[in-house]
This record gives sequence, structure tokens and C-alpha cells, in this order.
Amino acid sequence: MKKNEFLWGGSIAAHQCEGAWNKDGKGVAIMDLVTQGSYETPRKICQTIESDNYYPSHDGIDFYHRYKEDIALFAEMGFKALRISIDWSRIYPNGDEEEANQLGIQFYQNVVDELLKNKIIPIVTLYHFEMPIHLVREYGSWTSRKVVDFYLKYCETMFEALKGKVHYWVTFNEMNHIDPQTEASDIFTYIIAGLKYTEMENKKQTLATISYNMTLASVKAVKIARRIDPVNQVGCVFGLTPAYPLNCDPQNVMNSLKETDRECYQIDAMCMGKFPEYKLKEYSAQGIELEISKADQQAFEEGKIDFIGLNYYSSSVAHYEGDDNNEETLFGGVQNPYLEQSKWGWAIDPIGLRYMLNYIYRRYGLPIIITENGLGAVDQLEVNGSIQDDYRIEYVQKHIEQMEKAIVEDYVDCFGYLMWGPIDLVSATTGEMKKRYGFIYVDKNDDQTGTLERKKKKSFEWYQEIITQNPTFSA
Repeated sequence: MKKNEFLWGGSIAAHQCEGAWNKDGKGVAIMDLVTQGSYETPRKICQTIESDNYYPSHDGIDFYHRYKEDIALFAEMGFKALRISIDWSRIYPNGDEEEANQLGIQFYQNVVDELLKNKIIPIVTLYHFEMPIHLVREYGSWTSRKVVDFYLKYCETMFEALKGKVHYWVTFNEMNHIDPQTEASDIFTYIIAGLKYTEMENKKQTLATISYNMTLASVKAVKIARRIDPVNQVGCVFGLTPAYPLNCDPQNVMNSLKETDRECYQIDAMCMGKFPEYKLKEYSAQGIELEISKADQQAFEEGKIDFIGLNYYSSSVAHYEGDDNNEETLFGGVQNPYLEQSKWGWAIDPIGLRYMLNYIYRRYGLPIIITENGLGAVDQLEVNGSIQDDYRIEYVQKHIEQMEKAIVEDYVDCFGYLMWGPIDLVSATTGEMKKRYGFIYVDKNDDQTGTLERKKKKSFEWYQEIITQNPTFSA
């Protein structure tokens, strides 16, 4: 990377775009068993593949076979970086094998080589909701320390396979949404850990154990990455949402602090060199027990992350007395009456991005990269075949403006903006294709029709121009 070059680009995830779910030795992953849903109808989590259901991950947008075409389009836009994820079940189909699947490794080597050929820096996420289902059924997912060991073996395999080619790594994507202090939906706990919230016997203990083991796995992976290649930079990605106070009532301000801060304890653990004492005391007061060995403590000391990835989409209002009848947001909190919502109920709040960048940087002092930010919308094909997505341009433009203010006026060290997702792909929360994010349109519909043809939207050339005009941001 050139000095002061800003990493413009995008982020995608394997289970949402690759398809080829059972090709070249890939095993069954947790998202391969989740059906298509909608904003009104939750996705169904199945035990087996049922012929009368449609599973969007099985096809994705066929990135597995079309990655060269898609990367060429990203390069045409001027991307400096692309964040991808590796599907664990392509590398170790069941997760606990002795030997890795070489065809799976070769695929990701080919993708990375293609990125480098196009002068795009690969940023690789090792776990973005892709876990072999066998590890859930045989070992209980992240409730088991054995799964931590299997994950670390998988990480080591990929660090070695992509050594010298990949220098930016992400251990986990948005594991912070597992929190024992709040009730969760089945789809969120399943996406992250392959387990349904409603089926957990001791919910608080189970969620705390999962959260701790994933955090421990992350810091241990950091040490392995540095041992294999000292130039590796390792971070973790968190989906964070500011929860504003309803008003200046001190109780509402306190509620705001607690709800905004609620999902930061894992970042604390990865940045401060130990699992936070306040969280352990909180757990103890609720009868939650964690086994923390001296080896664990050493792992936290030695595995501090190098950067923080921020996924930002929206904000909310912290809960307050009398809010029982208010509409809740996707990630908790109450809808803000001052903000417009997307068609999927997400508050559109560009200033919230600046807020979170300041909040994180002043707390941790680590470089930040925006790893996801975008607008899911229903795009219409015009008679002439064009897609006039001015609403997407407006959304991204306003967020970039607030990011620039955070960098230039607030002195936040933010080194990249990776838009989600630069090409239309399957929505993780609803399983839809009509919830489109991309600058690139994919001809695929929720009834499984379509040619998979790629088409540039109006926003394609707009983002291309943004990158050209803004090679760097500096305070």
C-alpha cells in the first residue's frame, strides 16, 4: 500500500455470494441450512435439506465461478481493497479433519491472486457466519474448547496458504451480537454460532461461554498470524450501533451509555490484554461462571489486535420508561422519530457513523477501517435497462462526508472505507435478493429466475469518481 493511500473498496461474504455449496469437497455449513425469508417472514433454520424449501447460500450469485468477472468490475471502479471471507467448510468440510481440502485452499489462492493481479489488496475474514454444521452437532459449537482448537488449526492453514499475499486479516465478523444480557432471536444466535436461542437450556451461561470462547479464539489466532508472518496485521470486525438518549433526563442518558457500551466488552478484551473485570463481575452477579486459565490470561496479553473493523448501518434510541409500545430496531433499542428508515426498518443516520468513529478511536486509540456500510433497497430496471439508484448514492455520499469529518476535523485514524456489498448478494438476515446493496446489479430474483448477468448501476460510475477524486484522507 502506498503511504497515506486510503483503502477504498467493498466487502462481501462467502455464504452470501459464492454458491457452489457442495462443489469441490465443500462440507455443509450452518448457513446452507437456512431458507429464504423476507422482512415479514423470518428465515427458517432446517436440520436437513428439504426439497420444498429454497436455500439461497446454495447458489449465492455464483461468485465461485464468476470471481474473475466480478473482480474485474471492482478494479474498473478503482477498488484499492476488497474484504472477502473464507468458508471454513471449504477448507475442513467437517471442521475436525486431520487434512485440509486442497481444492478449497486452491480456490481462495486463485481469488487472492486475481485480486493482486488487479492491484486490489485482499482483506480476509476467517469467520463470517460460515461454520461446518458438524462442529455444531458433534461438539456444541463455540460452547466447546475443542472448537476453539479446530478454528485455530483452520486459521493456521490459511495463514500458511496465503502467506506473503495477504497481510490484512480479520478473525471474526460481528460476534458482538451474542450478549447474555439481552434476549436474542434464533436467527442471530444461529448465524453467529449455529445454535437457536430458543433451544438453549441455560441461555445466559451458554451465550457467555460462546462469547468468551470466540474472543479467546480471536486473540490466539492473532499470535499465530504474527508467528507465521510478522508483517501480518490482524483485526476483528464489530457491528456497532449508537443508542442515543431520548432526552437529557439523567436516567435516559445512563441508559444510552449502557446500551451503546453493551457490546464493547469483547473489543476491550482484544485491546486491553485481558478479559474485562467489569464483565466478569457482571457475570458473577448473575450466576455465570467462566473457566479462565493462566494460559488464557497469557493469550489475551499476547494477542492484542492491530486494528478495529467497524460495520455501521444505523442508530437507535436507548430504551426508556414507557417505551413498551415503540417499534424496536433490528439490533435492539427504539426507533428514532427524527430519522428516516430504509424499507427494512433501519434508521438512516450518517452522523451516527461519525459518532461511532469518535467513540471507538478515543476509547482504544487503534486504527479503524469501516468494513461495512450501505443501503439495502429495491432497485428498478428502467425501460432502457439502466438502474437509477440515486437513493444509494445519497446514502453513501452522506456517510462518506461524515467519515471525512471524523478523519479531518476529529483526528480519527480511519484508513479505509469498504462499502457493503459492492455487488448484489443474498441478504444474511432475510435471505432475499431484492434487498440490494450493490453498485453492480445481478440479474437474480427471489423466485430463482434470472441470468446472473452483471450490470452497472448509476452508482457504479459515481463511486468510481469518488475513489479517483479522493485517493487520501488526512487530518
